[in-house]
Amino acid sequence: MADSSVFFRAGPAHAGRGDASYEGAQTLLPAPASRGRLKSLATVAALAIAVFFGGAADEALALDPNSMLSPDSAPSDLFNLGFNAYKRGEKTEAAEALRYAAEKGHPGARWKLGRMYADGDGVPKDDYEAFKIFQDIVADDQDDTSTSPNAAYVASSVTALADYMRTGIPDTPVRIDLPQARQLYFHAASVFGSAQAQFQLGRMLLTGEGGRANPRQAARWLNLAAEKGNVQAQALLGHLLFDGEQIAIDPEPARGLALLTMALRKAPASDREWIRPMQEEAFSLASEGDRRTALALVASQAVPIARN
Repeated sequence: MADSSVFFRAGPAHAGRGDASYEGAQTLLPAPASRGRLKSLATVAALAIAVFFGGAADEALALDPNSMLSPDSAPSDLFNLGFNAYKRGEKTEAAEALRYAAEKGHPGARWKLGRMYADGDGVPKDDYEAFKIFQDIVADDQDDTSTSPNAAYVASSVTALADYMRTGIPDTPVRIDLPQARQLYFHAASVFGSAQAQFQLGRMLLTGEGGRANPRQAARWLNLAAEKGNVQAQALLGHLLFDGEQIAIDPEPARGLALLTMALRKAPASDREWIRPMQEEAFSLASEGDRRTALALVASQAVPIARN
């Protein structure tokens, strides 16, 4: 069995090696960037996308709520109008303004409109319409790097496309294509450092969904996502670390249980449904000493994701 400190320092495989290949994803993606330019976008993406939901940018983006903009207004003005209408809960007006801005090519408007269709948020839920919007965002991006001004929107769109390719969209041309989904997750995970894509890629590698199974690579991607605070990745990584058998490392029951417990406490209700059974099983199998250590780590909020 290997020590996890060596195991996690090794990092994920480079692009183009084994499972980590861009082949098959080219119908939805622009040409991949060189490996040397790949940088994590976790913080940048979170800040760029979160601007639609509040924070320091609110005041700078604020417009007169009574102002009326026509479809001929500048894309940025239409986006701002949609932004403020959304914040006020006027989602029909928000969707209209965002649609005009999106038609003029505003990247933030296109992305948000896609999310609204995907979630049925202020508009009738329409996954195929969302798919087409996300596909256009990716296809139109000419600077496929983590430093691109539109990188946050592209990263989120690539991940959304992967989600759709994984499940398909009934009664549309979008069919289930697991290898394609896996390649898209890899692209978003490696080029943009998307934590959600890293988690989903890890899941697929773990089970062999869409290609050859590679549990050790799966754990490395899960580790990257867990370090960025992705609770789903923290839970699954904790499960793997608890006995170490599936990823061929020495078991770390205290750390595995701590990650599972921390993830269970932070997860939304939908994720708690699958995290809870794993956490309860680990807790029942752990020694009293490992339980105490795990609970102390969680209480101190000092759960180590991976050893250095």
